[in-house]
Amino acid sequence: MIAIDIKEKRKEIKKYIEVADEHIVKVVYAILEADAIDNWLDNMPENIKIDLKESIKQADNGQKISHDEVKRIHPQWFTK
Repeated sequence: MIAIDIKEKRKEIKKYIEVADEHIVKVVYAILEADAIDNWLDNMPENIKIDLKESIKQADNGQKISHDEVKRIHPQWFTK
């Protein structure tokens, strides 16, 4: 297969999608949607990524409290 640039690939994909059956359109959509979900962290600022990774590490090490415990300790956060 000859390498083509991204603009050409997009053009070709658009042609395929215009004539694709419903199943193919749903599959392509699912792939794009899954990719967007998988990449949400990539779009976060670096400081947020660092904080999230640290939070996950703490939770994995058992350094966490339940939602019910947070509600008990800080009821003011849960009032309207």
